[in-house]
Amino acid sequence: MNDTENTEQRETRIKRLKYRANHRGIKEMDIVIGRFANEMLEDMEDSDLDLFETLMAEHDRDLIVWFTGEQEFPEEDTKPMFERVRAHMNSYDFNL
Repeated sequence: MNDTENTEQRETRIKRLKYRANHRGIKEMDIVIGRFANEMLEDMEDSDLDLFETLMAEHDRDLIVWFTGEQEFPEEDTKPMFERVRAHMNSYDFNL
């Protein structure tokens, strides 16, 4: 695979992730995760995109209780990405 194909695949992946992040089903998660995706995905390494994609697979209801701090985020593998999204959310002073 050449560099052009890799770049196109990466761009397609990022577009797909952004769409999914902005169309989750619960408006609060659309805002929190969608805003993060729109502003941060372009600059991420592929390994970080993998973590973001794994985080995106979580249910919105679970994400809400984790982002609000009602429950501790349980997944150690994706916790660094969760913390990045939460820090980004807090930078906007967005309270769930």
